[in-house]
Amino acid sequence: MRFRDQDIVFAAGARGQNFDIPTANPVNYFHVISSAADLSKLAIDGKLFLPASDQRRRNGKLPLVMVVPGSLGVASSHLAHAETVVGDGFAAFVLDSFGARDVTSTVANQTQFSFASSAYDVLAAWQVLSDHPEIDASRIGAQGHSRGGSAVLTAATRRFADAVVGAGAGFRSVLAAYPWSGHQFLDPSVDETEIRVIMGDADEWCSPMQVQGHCQAIRLSGGRATMRLIGGAQHSFDRGTGIENIADASVSPAAPTAYIANDGAFIHPLTGIADSKLTDRDLMIYALKAGYGRKGARIGSRDGDAELFKADMLAFWRRTLG
Repeated sequence: MRFRDQDIVFAAGARGQNFDIPTANPVNYFHVISSAADLSKLAIDGKLFLPASDQRRRNGKLPLVMVVPGSLGVASSHLAHAETVVGDGFAAFVLDSFGARDVTSTVANQTQFSFASSAYDVLAAWQVLSDHPEIDASRIGAQGHSRGGSAVLTAATRRFADAVVGAGAGFRSVLAAYPWSGHQFLDPSVDETEIRVIMGDADEWCSPMQVQGHCQAIRLSGGRATMRLIGGAQHSFDRGTGIENIADASVSPAAPTAYIANDGAFIHPLTGIADSKLTDRDLMIYALKAGYGRKGARIGSRDGDAELFKADMLAFWRRTLG
């Protein structure tokens, strides 16, 4: 059953309201930044949850946290995070990029739609939510997990965001949980958007060192970016479920970073040349042929991991949006 067809009501009574999000299916970042006229369009969706409390309203409007799932789609942990922030007085929006595309999981094949599409979806949702009469457009944050973490980092990058929502518009702050930083813009500037990353040093899906480099690049460009590394924590350590191996997962955390030129073209790691026709699939095939890819990786939580994440998450949103 698609996420939009589920009736979800939190314990305190907040019921999810479906919203359609007009978005696009770019083949790569160049398609968005330099060739947007021929973007193919579609509508995805998500659910908005409004708090009963008015404690965080200013001038009658609420701050909002957008929750962006990863490669397994909307899971109970994402809804739990949304319920937590709603209980603390924030509005929450859970985005579903998969249902409208007839995708159930990208674990075994991340190229079913592009990472540029995932980031475009996040900004498209911002456009819809920023016009909502009860939402404060100046206090919208995005919280992405895994592939969703990659999406919110790209959505905060001005080279990409300016092309979708206009100069200076977008998120107040972004929380990226165990993101993949395999795609990075040469110009990583995020301007005023504050970045927070949290991940485990035992992550088998994404490279903590690659993410550290990404955060440092953002800082060197004048942005605010902090990273918390959790000793011994696995990928998806906030799930609240035991650690398990996902046998069909295709991962390549040691593959080189693919940098992105200012026009959105990928720069191939071997040639150092920007090519507007390169896609995610081209670069993943390169990584596999070079021997970086493997099957199988673990996800899950140890005792206390989920609560640790919850505390860090709430502290960030209270400080940046509250």
